[in-house]
Amino acid sequence: MEFDFAAEQPKFLMLMYGLIAFVAVVGGLLLLLDVVPAWFARRREAQLVAAVTAGGPPPRRRKQREGLFAFFFLLPTLLFLTIGLVVPAIRTTLLSFMDARSTDWVGLDNYGWMFSEDSIFRVLLNTLVWVLLVPLVASAFGLVYAVLVDKARFESAAKSLIFLPMAISFVGAAIIWRFIYAFRGDGQEQIGLLNQIVVSLGGEPKQWLLDSPLNTLLLIVIMVWIQAGFAMVVLSAAIKAIPADIIEAARLDGTTAWQMFWRITMPSIRPALIVVVVTISIATLKVFDIVRTATNGNYDTNVIATEMYNQAFRYGENGQGSALAVFLFVLVLPLVIYQIRNLRKQREG
Repeated sequence: MEFDFAAEQPKFLMLMYGLIAFVAVVGGLLLLLDVVPAWFARRREAQLVAAVTAGGPPPRRRKQREGLFAFFFLLPTLLFLTIGLVVPAIRTTLLSFMDARSTDWVGLDNYGWMFSEDSIFRVLLNTLVWVLLVPLVASAFGLVYAVLVDKARFESAAKSLIFLPMAISFVGAAIIWRFIYAFRGDGQEQIGLLNQIVVSLGGEPKQWLLDSPLNTLLLIVIMVWIQAGFAMVVLSAAIKAIPADIIEAARLDGTTAWQMFWRITMPSIRPALIVVVVTISIATLKVFDIVRTATNGNYDTNVIATEMYNQAFRYGENGQGSALAVFLFVLVLPLVIYQIRNLRKQREG
């Protein structure tokens, strides 16, 4: 079959336009972040050299010019935030008060549907279970790892292995664990690790991802497996930051390992622990990939993010999907504000 260049010409034109746009964007960013600042720095240096050579005072900085210069650097960030966050947030909020076709205003009907529909109540309940279990369990495992691995013989290797799941995407992790939960019936040999263990112990294999609420708990295991490494790294750094003289004084006082953990370690790493719990909570509220890949939201495993996607893009219910998106934003916002305030207090302290 011969290649028809004329038939494929539109695709080549689109590819060329994409390359031109990529070069323009990257070149513009380099111009803003590298060339222009370097030019101003060289100009300032030349003015200082000229002033020193002439024996006069160095030129004064103009506050107005410095303000414009700072605004010049902030402008790209402000534009990206406006286009990628502010405008979509406002538009989604408006769509949540409109019907499925986004033509007529329906007031709070979409929010009333969200809290009155039994299936959506199940979605909210699943999300609540995720938010309660994942941050606590992942942080607990991360803390145990951090304490046990701290100053161990192969500390670096152990930390690398524990942190490794963080390098895997949520989709990749879900696929890996789908193989672990895999089921084969009719007397076939089990390829799923979990069912193979059950069979070797004399039990009967089962389809783990079909039984509710067990399937939700098994999906939560995937998220804990991923986030425990993050918690371990942050908490391990916090443990190592505890002053050695405090630990030495506690040991001289005859403090046991258990007392050392609760009276020295835990109070010292409390700020880091709060950061870990809040960060994992935000990630858990937005979880989508794991549920979408493992069960597609079937068998009562839906969460807010997957149901929002289904309503807006599969069922064509723009208003209901937008209402779920706004509700998710409202849930995440207090955690983000608390995180910012907590980090600001740590910086000031």
